[in-house]
Amino acid sequence: MPRPTIYEAVGGMPALRSLAASWHDRAIEAPMVSRAFSHGYRDDHEERLAAYLAEALGGPPAYSARYGDQASVLRQHAGKYDYELVAAEAIAIFADAVQTCGLPNNPQLRQTLKDFWAWAMHTIMAPATDPSAPLEIPRWSWDGPVEN
Repeated sequence: MPRPTIYEAVGGMPALRSLAASWHDRAIEAPMVSRAFSHGYRDDHEERLAAYLAEALGGPPAYSARYGDQASVLRQHAGKYDYELVAAEAIAIFADAVQTCGLPNNPQLRQTLKDFWAWAMHTIMAPATDPSAPLEIPRWSWDGPVEN
């Protein structure tokens, strides 16, 4: 029997909505990360984040089908905050959300989610990325980044 995707192991969209809401609630109150929201944010930010996580973690193309590609994600976040100051706090907030939002009590799953978020913050969300060309949503597996 094949190993479930991270999306399946976490509990699908309901679990990712819970994780996204937990992260968002912490983010808008955090000293550094809240600066990323100082220009405002969409009412559906949590749903968009959950859709992004779903697609990146082996689920359906929920984000790209409704909202855009990775380049659109980068354009939405570009230049709105001091990246280096925000990244560490965003990672810590996500780690806390993973531990407290009711996900399965599976240490490997939780660590994989934390590893994905840290990688995403330092690699695919880094300001050096050029969002001018279309980009696919990056994928993450139990073994790390999935190469296209």
